[in-house]
Amino acid sequence: MKKTVTLFRIALVLTCAISTNTSFAQDDVSELIKSSPADATKLTAAYLSPLFKGFGIGLNSGWNNTAATRGIGRFEVRVSASGAIVPTSGKNYDVTKLGLSSQISVASGGNIAPTVGGSSTASTPVINVKSGSGTVLESFSLPQGAGLPLIPAPQVQASVGLPRSIDVTLRLMPKLKLGDAGEIGMIGGGVKVDLLRVLSKTTDKIAPFSVAVGIGYTTFDYSLGLNVPVPNGAVPKDVSQVKDFTTQQISAKFSGTSFEAIISKKLLFFTPFLSVGYMSAKTEVGLKGNYPIVTDGVAVGATVVKQYSSFTDPISIKQTDISGLNTTVGFKMNLLILRIFGSYSIGEYNSVNAGIGLGIGK
Repeated sequence: MKKTVTLFRIALVLTCAISTNTSFAQDDVSELIKSSPADATKLTAAYLSPLFKGFGIGLNSGWNNTAATRGIGRFEVRVSASGAIVPTSGKNYDVTKLGLSSQISVASGGNIAPTVGGSSTASTPVINVKSGSGTVLESFSLPQGAGLPLIPAPQVQASVGLPRSIDVTLRLMPKLKLGDAGEIGMIGGGVKVDLLRVLSKTTDKIAPFSVAVGIGYTTFDYSLGLNVPVPNGAVPKDVSQVKDFTTQQISAKFSGTSFEAIISKKLLFFTPFLSVGYMSAKTEVGLKGNYPIVTDGVAVGATVVKQYSSFTDPISIKQTDISGLNTTVGFKMNLLILRIFGSYSIGEYNSVNAGIGLGIGK
């Protein structure tokens, strides 16, 4: 007897994986694998799409807040956070346009369901899971949204000035174990070149502004070991089914690449800037290892004995979430060694970024 995956559980696990601010429950994770892997993957990708896009934008944000580069050996360390604004178009999805199998049908509630960025109070469609003969095996409601107005993402980075008007930036979050919440890690690097200073020191002094180009790349990794047991009362479908389920885990990798041209003008301690660039972001999220999934049932008298099949890496999402131009306007304030900065970006998802830093020298 095939059952459906509880998408709310997937959303809970992956949202927590990204924001790392909520505890995980093994019971929640155990509900992930109760449907066909293909349908579960499509529904999960649609529901979590704003989360993937917003986090990808966050990885590409906050690289630069001025076109001017630092003097040789001068450095700055800063911490910031981005918030990608979920647009109206990202708050819902049409279940019938996901290419689900013929076993899945909408029973009631219409075809439009909220994404994780949608309403947390609206009613959601009810889905039927059918057998090959058309018998309804299970019914479930799609998850409500989390009502997220912003998708947050952190940036922790250090920059240093090199010869020939070049800045090099490192983003690093060593692998951190979060107890029962899993393990996270982030690494990235960026380079910025002040074009006017490279061309000529005279040009740099004459021009009323600074112009630079920059590139950045960041990856964020997450993993969580799982222990999804064989469903109660279930037996292997046949002798070929794998019985080792000790390698189960959630694995996620988010990566972002950005290119931008920046222009800025220093006005005493205040520096406004404008940048135009291109960014891309990719997501790879999956359940790794072997999982027992109930796929059939055999009637023994008045009782149905569940039979499970073993599936390896049953859910896998690999996609490009962001690919396009964006424009950013913002500022940087130098107050002795304290740096304060903020910006607003316009793109597929608009976003804000703000933070503080400590630096020495120009």
